[in-house]
Amino acid sequence: MAIAKAERLMNLALCLLGTRRPLSKRELRESIEAYLEAGSDDSFNRMFERDKDDLRELGLVIETVENLDGEVGYLARRDSNRLPPITLDAEEAAALGLAAKVWQQARLAGAASGALQKLRAAGLPEDVDPYEAHGALEPRIPVHEAAFEPLMLACRDRRTVVFDYRKASAARPEPRHVEPWALECWRGHWYLAGFDRDRGAERVFRLSRITGRVRSRGTGFTAPVPDVVTVRETVASWAGEIADGTALIRLRSGAGYPLRAKATGVRELGDGWDELEIPYGHGLDAWLVEFGPDVVVLEPAELRADVVDRLRAVAKG
Repeated sequence: MAIAKAERLMNLALCLLGTRRPLSKRELRESIEAYLEAGSDDSFNRMFERDKDDLRELGLVIETVENLDGEVGYLARRDSNRLPPITLDAEEAAALGLAAKVWQQARLAGAASGALQKLRAAGLPEDVDPYEAHGALEPRIPVHEAAFEPLMLACRDRRTVVFDYRKASAARPEPRHVEPWALECWRGHWYLAGFDRDRGAERVFRLSRITGRVRSRGTGFTAPVPDVVTVRETVASWAGEIADGTALIRLRSGAGYPLRAKATGVRELGDGWDELEIPYGHGLDAWLVEFGPDVVVLEPAELRADVVDRLRAVAKG
């Protein structure tokens, strides 16, 4: 039914845009097959009026003209339904090209490519290649997690989702019922911010820890969506970026370059190990676990205990 209506609306729009003079209801009915199949005049009139209103809501400017005989006709003048020309300078075109190149996921890549083709047809400067490399560093946003696309669509459509999530300190995943707000990439990982219905509070989830399929529930949100969703700041606070102390760790030589970049002090110990002082904040234990056997926590004791607990949970399964 939805496809049939869309086809009917398209045919009506083409008729109204293609005519040089107003067309009466009778002429439109004879030109569109779906109207010919209408059972009665009343059925056709109701269908036509709904379609005309739907096209106007979509932005089509439809004029109503009465001729000398008092017959009403309809047309949509092309000059009244033409968008203003799109003008882009070289910098704007380059920015759009880079944005299109960022997305490597197949579904998004197709949409980005189609948009750029339309911009080229609308006047994108011929001397600007949106796909040309613009420097030694080429931006990429990796999207390897299967959960990305369903969560992106759920954020867009404001639909709640259910998925199984394994915390870094947990041996098994647990079901989570979430109202998704926003997705953001930080340090090469994707995160979802949203309202966790089971816990009644805002939560941030790392997509790589979502197991199984993301299931949409199609229900509306119960919590207000904040005007600004600060996923990056929230993740940073949970990843030790907001530090209130200093930790002392041993790091294998030639490993852990992100840790070395954060270090406030480095001392060679010999035998393939270095000693680093790094900022210590909430969530640092989860980050250190990712470096596995290349990191040994010396102090503080609570950080060492948290890292050991996380490693044991991973080892169990």
